Amino acid sequence: MSAQLDDVKISRAIIETYGKKLIEHLNVDVAIVGAGPAGLCCAYYLAKKRKKVAVFERKLSVGGGMWGGGIMFNEIVVQPEAKKILDEFDIRATLYEKGYYMADSVEAVSTLCSKAVKAGAGIFNLISAEDVMVRGKRVSGLVLNWTAVEMANLHVDPITMSAKFVVDATGHAAEVARIVERKTGIKLRTKTGKIIGEGSMHAEKAEMVIMKNSKELCPGLYTAGMCSNAVHGANRMGPIFGGMLLSGKKVAEDLLGKLK
Repeated sequence: MSAQLDDVKISRAIIETYGKKLIEHLNVDVAIVGAGPAGLCCAYYLAKKRKKVAVFERKLSVGGGMWGGGIMFNEIVVQPEAKKILDEFDIRATLYEKGYYMADSVEAVSTLCSKAVKAGAGIFNLISAEDVMVRGKRVSGLVLNWTAVEMANLHVDPITMSAKFVVDATGHAAEVARIVERKTGIKLRTKTGKIIGEGSMHAEKAEMVIMKNSKELCPGLYTAGMCSNAVHGANRMGPIFGGMLLSGKKVAEDLLGKLK
C-alpha cells in the first residue's frame, strides 16, 4: 500500500475524471432517461454496436423497481421469450413451472448495469432531466440538473446536452413524455395525441402490448419499458420483468436502424 495519500489529490482526481466523462457525453447518439431494466437493456444493445449512449438516473441506485422484486421479495419472474436475454447477460434463471422463470433481482440488476457500462454506455446517477431541448418540433436533447437541487427546490440553472434520439425509460411516471406534452405543443403518437395513463394491473394484457407500445412517441423521442404502456393507456404488469427487457432491446434495435 502507498505510504502517503493526498486528500486534495483524491478530490482532484474525482472532479477531473468525472468532468471529462460528463463533457464527453454532452453530445451523444442516444440519451436514455431512467436506468431501470428497460433503460439498462436498451443502453447495452446500443453501446454493444458502438453507439454513444448516456443514461441519466435521478436516484442514487440504478435498477428501478427490479431491486425489490415483488413486495420486497427480491425474486423476479420472466417469461420464456425474455429468458433468452437473461441467458445472453449470463444471469442465472430457474424454471418455476412451464412459462415462468425465476431470477434473483440483485444479480439481475447488478449484471445489467455492469454489462451496459462495460459495453461502453455512460451512466450518470443523481441527475434529473428537468426539461427537453426541442429544435424544429423535434426532441433533440435534455436539460439536466442535480437531483439534490430538485429535491431542495433550489433556484439553480441546469445544463443542456444534445442527442440524436432520447428514450423515456422512467417507468410509470413517463416523466420526459409529460414534459413534452406540457411544454412543447408537440402532438404525441397516441390515440388522443396526449398521454393516456396506465390501466390497472393485468400482467398478461400488459405483456402482450408492451412491444407494440415501445416505439417513437414523437420526433426524436422513444419510450421503453412501463413508460410505453403508461403513455398509450395500457395495463401495468407488476413484478414480471420480461416485457421490460424485451422492450429495451426492441427500442435499441429500432434506433440502430435509424442511426445507420
